[in-house]
Amino acid sequence: MAGKIACFVVLCIVAAAHSAEALTCTEVDAYLKDCVPFLTKTGLLGTCCDGVKKLEAVATTTTDRQTACTCLKAAGETIIGLDWSRVGDLPSACGVNLPYTVSADIDCSKIE
Repeated sequence: MAGKIACFVVLCIVAAAHSAEALTCTEVDAYLKDCVPFLTKTGLLGTCCDGVKKLEAVATTTTDRQTACTCLKAAGETIIGLDWSRVGDLPSACGVNLPYTVSADIDCSKIE
């Protein structure tokens, strides 16, 4: 009985840790906030690539990558003057390789 309880406790801890690690739009926005001037053609890359690389490092699961994509699309709808071609070019400009191009019409559910 004690073994089953211990196993249940471990599973609860693992589940809690996993759910605590889920990426949110608030985090995605924070990672990429320094990119807005570049993406709206009002500034340079500056420290933008630091955030892009941090986002790549934390978006380790399919769910995280799909969340990041969805958040980017949602933010893109609210940023005045956003240049979607720059959004698509941003990963390579920062030395990050993505197997897809982020665009206004990307289907985020297809990202793995």
